[in-house]
Amino acid sequence: MKPRQWAGAFLTLGLLLALLGLLVGVETMRSAELRSPSANNASPVDAPGLAATITNTYVLSLPVIIDDTSAASVTLQLPDTGQVSHYTPTVGEDADYTLNPPTYTAHGDGTVTDEVTGLVWQQSDGGEMTFTDAVSYCVNLTMGGYSDWQLPAGADLFTLVDLERNPALNTTAFTMTSAEYWWSANELVGDSTRAWVVNAGGGIGPHPKSEALSAGGAKYLHPRCVRNVPTRATNHFTANTDATVTDAMTGLVWQQAEVTTTMTWEAALSYCENLTLGSNTTWRLPNSKELRSLNDETLINPSLDTTYFPGAQATRYWSSTTLAGRTDAAWFTDFTSGLVSYNAKTSLLAVRCVRSS
Repeated sequence: MKPRQWAGAFLTLGLLLALLGLLVGVETMRSAELRSPSANNASPVDAPGLAATITNTYVLSLPVIIDDTSAASVTLQLPDTGQVSHYTPTVGEDADYTLNPPTYTAHGDGTVTDEVTGLVWQQSDGGEMTFTDAVSYCVNLTMGGYSDWQLPAGADLFTLVDLERNPALNTTAFTMTSAEYWWSANELVGDSTRAWVVNAGGGIGPHPKSEALSAGGAKYLHPRCVRNVPTRATNHFTANTDATVTDAMTGLVWQQAEVTTTMTWEAALSYCENLTLGSNTTWRLPNSKELRSLNDETLINPSLDTTYFPGAQATRYWSSTTLAGRTDAAWFTDFTSGLVSYNAKTSLLAVRCVRSS
């Protein structure tokens, strides 16, 4: 067998052992530090970039696969946002919590494995092209000995953003190109002329497909293909009897009811840190990736499942993540459709707290 084939065989064996209840863990670590240049003048969807320093820890671990029958007991971890810089003395900001640090393995064959999610990514994107060509490009891609590549869902693509830096991409693991946005496979509900894209600043939004340079527009939209995508449970929420909701896909527990008042970012941090709910006091304001994980791209107005969050509003909710290099702005998710952008921290937005299970 070739080396990658042996690796695949051992991975399969490891997964079988895990299913039998055996613990398999091998860790190797290394760290790297990178500074990124600053860039200014951006729209609310295209975040500006300022200098940032990060340290990444690389750990080898087994990927997790979820299906409808295992969703209640198996979780798919969300990588941390990567934010380690502090922007306020108020307790509860993103950098106060390190959850599932982003960990990558570059295989030397043009592919990178995200060891937190188990997803395998194309290391360098495919270059500028239309949405239709991006879908076809990934379906027909052969790389690293595999031909089962696909254009990623928006939720998967968003797990790659590194919100400690701008561009919001870990350039130790991935090759930075001229991309301003990366295509996802998801179209906006009710509008097939728009597709969800992750922008280089760290947000995600539904953009007209016609914006692509190759479609006659002026934007550099690129595909970054993915494989080893797990089958996710379609119904992964459980409404508990204590006014909380558990997400079996991420393992997070959410405040179910709406907070009756909007508040500033600093007030939102304090509210969640001081919340007692379900006999638990370990609540916090969710980071940008955690908050966006609640979004359902098959829904709109609101894009939250109102079966489990009956009071959910089609409005902006605060995350705990500050816009890199800026003390005055933080990221939000707008659950009208799922857009992620940023607002001045003095703005009054909605709040939903979270805790780890």
